[in-house]
Amino acid sequence: MPGYTTRNESLSIGGHAWRLRVLSDKQQFSDPDGHADRLGISSAQWSLFGQLWPAGRLLAQAMQRFDIAGKRVLELGCGIGLASLVLQQRGADVIASDMHPLAEPFLAYNAALNALPVVHYRQLRWDAPLPALGHFDLIIASDVLYETDQAALLAGVVDRHAYPAAEVLVTDPGRGNSARFSRLLEARGFGMAEERCPMDDRDEAPYRGRLLHYTRVGAGAG
Repeated sequence: MPGYTTRNESLSIGGHAWRLRVLSDKQQFSDPDGHADRLGISSAQWSLFGQLWPAGRLLAQAMQRFDIAGKRVLELGCGIGLASLVLQQRGADVIASDMHPLAEPFLAYNAALNALPVVHYRQLRWDAPLPALGHFDLIIASDVLYETDQAALLAGVVDRHAYPAAEVLVTDPGRGNSARFSRLLEARGFGMAEERCPMDDRDEAPYRGRLLHYTRVGAGAG
């Protein structure tokens, strides 16, 4: 591809083999028309969407076994789209979203690479309401709380797009901002269950990874 290079990566999720196109390394950068810059994506951040991160793999594993029957699902910060692809393969009603200008073509390429239909995609900025997106029974994300203001921004997305009865599932590699996000969702009527998970083969108990599962039953929820 002009301006940056890619490679294919293979992995297994729930016994199913996946192939993914990812950026060849974290030094890649290409923004010839300044689109990413206008979105506030710096050259240092540009390549982050195109990597297979441990938290993203953990989210995909969770989606392989999650109860999705009758649920409309939104993935935030989908990047290369592995969790949404797993949901698509399972027949879920899923929309993937990101703000990176290359997330959509990478998602489409990875769907084709795995003989799947294109996943529905919407470009979504967390600080810009998008009423046409609608509401969801389940909102998912991986490692999205690495900056201080992201807890409040993510809670705002939940306000706008979660049904009164809804679930939110976030995989997090032990970042401190997850505690603030949990408090914000508690104030919105969500209960939380936390599961400690290994982030990679070198991770030892007590594991640094967290699978944060928030549930709101709906009655009396705001």
